[in-house]
Amino acid sequence: MLEFFRDAPTLLLMKCLCLMMLLAGVLRAQGPRLHTVTPPSPLRLPKDTVFKGDSKFYAIVKQAESENWRARPIGQRTTLAARALLGTKYVNYTLEVDNRIESPVVNLLAMDCWTFYENSLGLSRMLTYKPGPYKPEDLIHMVEVERYRNGQCTGSYLSRMHHLEEVFYDNQRRGLAENISTRLPGAERMQRSIQEMTVAWKSYRYLKSDPSLLQPMAEIEKRVSALPVYQVPKSKVLEAEKYLADGDVCAITTTSPNQYTSHVGLIMRYQGRAYFMHATSSSSKGRCTVFDKPITDYLNELSTHSGVIVCRPKDLPPSRMWRKK
Repeated sequence: MLEFFRDAPTLLLMKCLCLMMLLAGVLRAQGPRLHTVTPPSPLRLPKDTVFKGDSKFYAIVKQAESENWRARPIGQRTTLAARALLGTKYVNYTLEVDNRIESPVVNLLAMDCWTFYENSLGLSRMLTYKPGPYKPEDLIHMVEVERYRNGQCTGSYLSRMHHLEEVFYDNQRRGLAENISTRLPGAERMQRSIQEMTVAWKSYRYLKSDPSLLQPMAEIEKRVSALPVYQVPKSKVLEAEKYLADGDVCAITTTSPNQYTSHVGLIMRYQGRAYFMHATSSSSKGRCTVFDKPITDYLNELSTHSGVIVCRPKDLPPSRMWRKK
């Protein structure tokens, strides 16, 4: 036995095994590994096609730098960015820009509810992810990290996550957010058979142009249907309001049997309440991005509003570019 351990290669192997075991213990003690931000995918479509609103982008960046938004927590930065976008007109399907090629898209001149929250969060994250000077491609990258499965666009329409429930799940899995719904008073599990995309496929340019995507989209919706989705019913949201924070992504659940959510926006604390900021298609509210009423009051506007799902984004691990400054 002693002769075995005197063998140099064996001793080296034993040392390596011990080092590996020690490293594994350290990693366990540190908790989940920090997500490594996926690099930006190449622009597969012309920049003028995938980014609208250059002057607005640079104006917001200038404001953010002059007011030192970077020094604030991510939630406050997100609401500051959202406030800078208030009044932007509501337009749906702004991401449908080609018949075949999928690419991350940012449009600061026209938004729907989903792109309003994404653009606000993307601007917020960009400021701490890397140092300036910033360019539109930096915001495109931030949106790609949030919107695409595993944070990367492959050029396929199917690499984009088309359901908020999957976005929340995927971003939490990658350490970029926490779905706090289960920690809120009255949270309950939802069960839905998701068929939103496959039923209304003619409304989506990519699906209409390439029906071969319908079967894999149906498989995606089947997986989304099986996700553990929890909502806070609207009868409990007033009690939950005190736990909501600036920049929380607040999805509105629906009574429809074929989808979990019908709308999404951001929370902003104001006068002790959790107010709802969102892009609305309502003509009475101007069909634009608005700072609305407390989330409880908003839910009570329509009988089809069922409750809320709340996801709390986190900052991205800082880019190595900070160390070069």
